[in-house]
Amino acid sequence: MICVQDYIGSHPATDEQEHVMSTIFRLDSSIRTEGSVSRAVADTLEATIIEAEGSDTTVTRRDLVLDPVAADVWATSAFAGFVPEADWTPEQRAAKAVAAELADELVAADVVIIGAPLYNFSISSQLKTWIDTLITDPRFAPGTETIKGKPAFLIVARGGGYGEGTPRAGWDHGTDYLRRIFADVFGLDLDIIETELTLAEVTPQMADLVDLAREQLAESHEAARAGGRSVTLKLRSAA
Repeated sequence: MICVQDYIGSHPATDEQEHVMSTIFRLDSSIRTEGSVSRAVADTLEATIIEAEGSDTTVTRRDLVLDPVAADVWATSAFAGFVPEADWTPEQRAAKAVAAELADELVAADVVIIGAPLYNFSISSQLKTWIDTLITDPRFAPGTETIKGKPAFLIVARGGGYGEGTPRAGWDHGTDYLRRIFADVFGLDLDIIETELTLAEVTPQMADLVDLAREQLAESHEAARAGGRSVTLKLRSAA
């Protein structure tokens, strides 16, 4: 299911503040629907963009936990690519339709927000399936430039610390992969907002890191607010 919400600003856009952006596409992949850091930071970013727009903005949301892409859709859609369309089975046709729907959402968006927590040193299986299925649509095959230059934000949350000098430095195998997909393969103009130590509040062994964790979270929310204001100005200047 895709949840589409229309937001109407409290004041109409002025001549100096013309409405430019009409659609945000937001993708959530946190398995936590309550208390999720990636969802909370994405909320701040989304709200800032809507507030800065000063006009109606449509938010198309896809929640990969509440409504995941079925694991078998990717393989079915991928193998259909080796068969003439006239010979597709009903299952292949249905899988291709799902891939096309995912592609349509990105193509229609003016800005993209992607929430991607780190799980077991990589991304969630739901997010990986979404990416793999999306790439089976011809508009997102390697070498295409369907959404090149479109502004996007990757909201990363990590339960522990993975920076240089920490015991798990270099163990984050998710963020670089997503950077390769969204920035290098799809060509998105990608900003990354990263928050670490998100489990400090609930992990006794991390009690001495709680203050640092709170500081990092506050910085991420501020980065989201700054990013939301910046992307709105950027889109207006390009119009």
